[in-house]
Amino acid sequence: MIRSTPKPILRLAAALLFSSIAFSTLAVTPAAAQQTMVTSENIWQSIKDDVLGNRPVSEEAIGVVRLEAPKRAQDAALVPVDVYLDPKVQNIKSLIMVIDVNPAPVVATFTFGKDAGVTHLATRVRVNDYSYLRAIAETEDGKLHMVKTFIKASGGCSAPAVKNTDEAMASMGQMKLKQFPPAEGQASGAKDVQLMIRHPNNSGLQRDPLTQYFIPAHFVQKIDIKQGDRQILSMEGGISISEDPNFRFDFVSNGPGDIIVDAVDTEGKTFADKWPLESAGL
Repeated sequence: MIRSTPKPILRLAAALLFSSIAFSTLAVTPAAAQQTMVTSENIWQSIKDDVLGNRPVSEEAIGVVRLEAPKRAQDAALVPVDVYLDPKVQNIKSLIMVIDVNPAPVVATFTFGKDAGVTHLATRVRVNDYSYLRAIAETEDGKLHMVKTFIKASGGCSAPAVKNTDEAMASMGQMKLKQFPPAEGQASGAKDVQLMIRHPNNSGLQRDPLTQYFIPAHFVQKIDIKQGDRQILSMEGGISISEDPNFRFDFVSNGPGDIIVDAVDTEGKTFADKWPLESAGL
């Protein structure tokens, strides 16, 4: 099974932050852009075993996983990412996202419930500097399948919060579930939903606008999503998930049971809510 964020990765934060600052001093020329790709790839090679263990990973992931993200982000703190899992591959059990140059490269690890039928997962991430974004799917036989795309962005992990501190704290933990009509061609019983959680998700690299002191890291660390007693997916995340975490995903329902969400952040605060699936988002 793919590992959650290991301690050696966290110890790399200072070194990777220094590397990302160095990136930003490069002129955006074809040669400089090529060098950032090389640097990103070198970082990945240095952390790969810590993230995945000493296991082979196939980069021929066609037919297993597909990744979509903008080549150049409009907002480095809110970069949309879509991952598509081939519905013909029934045994994908987990997915890990990695942004090589981010201070904590592991964005999140998602684990899927058996027969949940998840084929699409979308979220928003912070990108600290020019980097490859990787999506690595693990099948039940233990094989790893990776795709990557290069994103041009800068400053996402240190970008100021959208909301002020008082507003963020007042609404922290509020959740909303929105339901969409299933896309054409989706499996019978497929549901398409979007979970939104109010939380500042501070990265630890942002500064208080008044004091200029760094704001301590404080983010949603774990999320568990079920339909009744049936697991749909769970997440273990880090600082790279954007403010107000937002996840859109599909799954195959087993009837009208409630969608139940439990979340916990790095300060031990817990948040929970539930919605009848048939009326979610209405």
